[in-house]
Amino acid sequence: MSTLAAERRPWTMSKVAVNAVLLVAAAYMLMPLGWLLTAATKNAGDLLSGQPVSAERFRLGENLSNLFSTDGGLYVRWYANSLLYAGVGATLCAFICIAAGYALHVYRFRGKEKLFGLVLLGVMVPMTALALPMYLVASEVGLVNTYWAVLLPCLVNPFGVYLARVFCAGYIPTEVLEAARIDGATELRTFWSVGLRMVTPGFFTIFLFQFTSIWNNFFLPLVMLSDNSLFPVSLGLYSWDTQTSAFPEFYPLVVTGSLLAIIPLVTAFVILQRHWKAGLTAGAVK
Repeated sequence: MSTLAAERRPWTMSKVAVNAVLLVAAAYMLMPLGWLLTAATKNAGDLLSGQPVSAERFRLGENLSNLFSTDGGLYVRWYANSLLYAGVGATLCAFICIAAGYALHVYRFRGKEKLFGLVLLGVMVPMTALALPMYLVASEVGLVNTYWAVLLPCLVNPFGVYLARVFCAGYIPTEVLEAARIDGATELRTFWSVGLRMVTPGFFTIFLFQFTSIWNNFFLPLVMLSDNSLFPVSLGLYSWDTQTSAFPEFYPLVVTGSLLAIIPLVTAFVILQRHWKAGLTAGAVK
């Protein structure tokens, strides 16, 4: 009997093997970051020649000084633009998505499921396919080469609306809303004081997804903007990178700028990870 039980016991990897696989995977994913940290301490000559980092060749301070002074401190302007696009855009987009998801979950009206089906259809349409139509619309209304040309499209996120409805279904009991209405709260007050607060994990989850998407957005600003003072970090660094063949001194600027560009993403995930982790389990347990 013991031999038969041993044969039927499913095979599992030992903890040591599992931890080893996880360490290898973590090292593989951290290799680009390690290279970025190392490369940001070199000048153009060391980068092109592959010289190792040493105390004499540690030039991070020099690279930062050049980064902030090149073209009159244009990188700082790009950084501020990215914070504006990503911060304001993600906040407004998350609020709009939560409001739409709340309405789709709470209210009954004709064509609701068909409308939600259109939202799901929008999830399958890539943003790159919409860039040219959005450019034509923006050109007609005179928004091309303005902040609004990048900011307004970022407020629409079909996947965020889908997530918001799922979060509302998992976090907002109908009984709580009925109790608020019985106490005399209006629909707007019920949403603002009850619904929105109960679905806070969903708000931060959508905010993080959208913040990351807008911060890394490249194609939309490339289509909409021609004034380099309006560029986000992603497009600004690309404009410098295209000049490295003629001006190698731009190499350390691009690398150092890329290192600084990941700081807001890491900061946002570290600060909001508690809400994000809570949001990922929404609806998992009834």
